[in-house]
Amino acid sequence: MNWKAVARSASGTSHQDKKIPCQDYGRYLIFNDVIIVGAVADGAGSAKYSDIGAKLAVETVLKRFSDINEYPQKEEELEQGFSQPLCKEEAHQLFAKIVKTVIAKLHKQAAEGGYSVNDLACTLLVFVATPDWVAAMQIGDGFIVRRSQDSEYQLLFQPDKGEFANETTFITSTNALKEMRVDVFPKKQEFICASTDGLEKVAIRLSDWEPFSPFFKPLEEYLHETVNPEDEDKYLMEFLNSERLNSRTDDDKTLLLCLFDRE
Repeated sequence: MNWKAVARSASGTSHQDKKIPCQDYGRYLIFNDVIIVGAVADGAGSAKYSDIGAKLAVETVLKRFSDINEYPQKEEELEQGFSQPLCKEEAHQLFAKIVKTVIAKLHKQAAEGGYSVNDLACTLLVFVATPDWVAAMQIGDGFIVRRSQDSEYQLLFQPDKGEFANETTFITSTNALKEMRVDVFPKKQEFICASTDGLEKVAIRLSDWEPFSPFFKPLEEYLHETVNPEDEDKYLMEFLNSERLNSRTDDDKTLLLCLFDRE
């Protein structure tokens, strides 16, 4: 029994036409086969170096969790490890510390580069999961969907949409911590998908914010059937770059897929 996972991004057609680099980034780490940490970020289209900001934000999150895993005694809220679900307050404290670290890294990068931290603006979605629970946070739009044993797909947070079109909260916003949403979801985990907003309109039913099962089922089946999805990503990349998908969205697209294989 262990986690299987894969994270891939693809440039949107609008970015390809304008020769803009992909501003999405997603990655994960697995600890001791039973704990998985995933993060995805979507760089703001109006931010000059948002591709750098998105990658730095995700890599900082994973580095922070690596430090926690290596030195759990140094993190008061993780003295008991991840053997038991965090309560919502513990999860909020954990994610707040991580977000503050990310913000500090972005400010350092901006200072070294001689530009504004707003040039690194990006959204950020993070989760930590064991086979028995998942704790997650979200700043900005995008989505995290999970399926636990004997249940349907569940959207963890409704995407953050501002008052105007294409408006959302970025981790560089002054109200980022205030707008950060956090929750803990018990039950035995089967499947988790984290994505940027490029796939919202095809994966989520916007009328009631319910996950669209026909989008997620083939992705879950792909993980079931694939021995090592990191090495066998042809199906996923063809899907992300398909004409059918590009006809529905011209934005960058990221999928971070996780399956706990109990067989």
